[in-house]
Amino acid sequence: MIKWQLKFLFGIALFCLSSNIIAQQSYWQQRAEYKIVVELDDRDHSIEGNETIVYTNNSPDTLNSLFFHLYFNAFQPGSLMDMKSLTIKDPDKRIGERISKLNKDEIGRQEISNLKCNGEKISFHVEGTVLEAKLGNAISPGETVTLTLDFKGQVPVQIRRSGRNNKEGIDYSMAQWYPKLAEYDEMGWHADPYVAREFYGVWGDFDVSITLDSKYVVGASGILTNAVDIGHGYSDQEPGQRKEKTTWIFKAENVHDFAWAADQDYVHIVKKAYNGTMLHFIYQPNEKTNETWPQLPMIMDEALRYMNETFGVYPYPTYSFIQAGDGGMEYAMATLILGEGVLPGLVGLATHEWIHSWYQHVLGTNESLYAWMDEGFTSYAETCTMEHLKSKKLIPGDVEEFPWKESIKGYTQFVLAGRSEALSTHADHFLTNAAYSVGSYTKGELCLTQLNYIVGKDAFDRGMKRYFNTWKFKHPDPVDFFRIMEKEADLELDWYKEYWINTIHHPDYGIDTIIGKQLKIRKSGMMPMPLDVMVTTKKGKKELYYIPVDLMRGEKKPDLVYDDYILGDDWPWINKSYTLMLNCREEDIESIVIDPSYRLVDLNRDDNIWPRLGITDKN
Repeated sequence: MIKWQLKFLFGIALFCLSSNIIAQQSYWQQRAEYKIVVELDDRDHSIEGNETIVYTNNSPDTLNSLFFHLYFNAFQPGSLMDMKSLTIKDPDKRIGERISKLNKDEIGRQEISNLKCNGEKISFHVEGTVLEAKLGNAISPGETVTLTLDFKGQVPVQIRRSGRNNKEGIDYSMAQWYPKLAEYDEMGWHADPYVAREFYGVWGDFDVSITLDSKYVVGASGILTNAVDIGHGYSDQEPGQRKEKTTWIFKAENVHDFAWAADQDYVHIVKKAYNGTMLHFIYQPNEKTNETWPQLPMIMDEALRYMNETFGVYPYPTYSFIQAGDGGMEYAMATLILGEGVLPGLVGLATHEWIHSWYQHVLGTNESLYAWMDEGFTSYAETCTMEHLKSKKLIPGDVEEFPWKESIKGYTQFVLAGRSEALSTHADHFLTNAAYSVGSYTKGELCLTQLNYIVGKDAFDRGMKRYFNTWKFKHPDPVDFFRIMEKEADLELDWYKEYWINTIHHPDYGIDTIIGKQLKIRKSGMMPMPLDVMVTTKKGKKELYYIPVDLMRGEKKPDLVYDDYILGDDWPWINKSYTLMLNCREEDIESIVIDPSYRLVDLNRDDNIWPRLGITDKN
């Protein structure tokens, strides 16, 4: 009897210990500390260097293989990026047929040698932009290893993001330029071939030494640690003191990427922001940029203030806006952007790319799987920030009463044309570039606009900050985001996630009839939604009727201006119609509007208004 009791108690203790271990291991992520030494030779546009990665396997799995991204190999005729551009219905105009026509001295190339793990050579093979290495000695859970390799290659003619001599005359845009370790998470390895889409990386620190001709000025991710030796606006050194070659040493902590750019004509403006963040503006001076870039420091300082207060505090000590690349692209602590546009466009581009720091370079979402969580959230925050900058008179334009009105109109037209695809589609596998772009940017942005409508502005704003602070420096997925919002709003939101992300169903509500005090509303679309219904009487009184959908298991707090608030019964999601009892009769009503705040993505807004106006969007 005593022996059995001891076994029983031991079993309980073991179970509790195991449960505790499982709970502690419920979230994990890999870690990679990079030390990269690279030299660029501008005579033949070659790069050569070596890389040391201290890699920690924090997963519960034993790793028998490693994968690296070799992005420059995409810029070769016959590559997957080339073939996709040649065969997709609507190719990116920046790519088109350009890769297929590259000469040998124009292509991108990345070659690896002497790949070792803890000093022992490991075999590998390369397929396009992916290197797979088979480990002789597997990496156990919790183990830290040192990976070393040598690399060399050729910087391609600038086509997409990376490359030399972009259309504004910048010499080198060095993005996706180094052998990058692929990420391993609870889904396994993410060794996606590069076809011009999105990225996913391992958190770590970067120590990067860049050697090139001293005639170049370099802008990069991170902090320049040897500024006193450099000059070029980074210190007070005179140009005559420079050597034939200069080594620039940058360090960036707790990031998952590193980019840089170099040009002979760059000028450099430094602005210490209101909270001490050092802002760097690096551009090529000409008639266009001299008019706009000197205005950016003050504007972006105010943008930072607003973004910190609204979305969470930018955690890095510095950020660099660098004229380079092929449009606008975000990197750790830096962006590469085209710089010759008019001021509002330049500010919008700079703002958008910087906000990626929040939703990609701090939150670290897998963009390949959830591009809408980065591009869409960034687009939403950009709209908010640009409206704020207009309100401060820092950029021209009137503050919009309905900031997302045009996005909703454009998106619903795209849907009604039958061109949309589900947001659950992997970024590389959309059938058209338009479906990817409209989905990731616009539908992703409207995911938040509509969620703001569902949970109410106050709960939404609190939830966005809580999401950022809870998941920064991790890799959140859609469930992580929506669970934060559920907790903040005290509502059930899984139905919204499933409809908006995993299907192409949309809301479509309309006013059917009004007889006496009975207002009949119909649901023509497949997606259920709660409704704000504003009734304005002929005496000017505003009555807000709120109809929750039963799937929410609750209701939001009203966030509109009204004289009377009336909470209706839940609308069972399966029902196609709903009868709302009004406080006043038909003859006393001036107007009725479904969704007066213009946050609901309703496919047909013509029937959201009574009496009918006959012209779309007259509310």
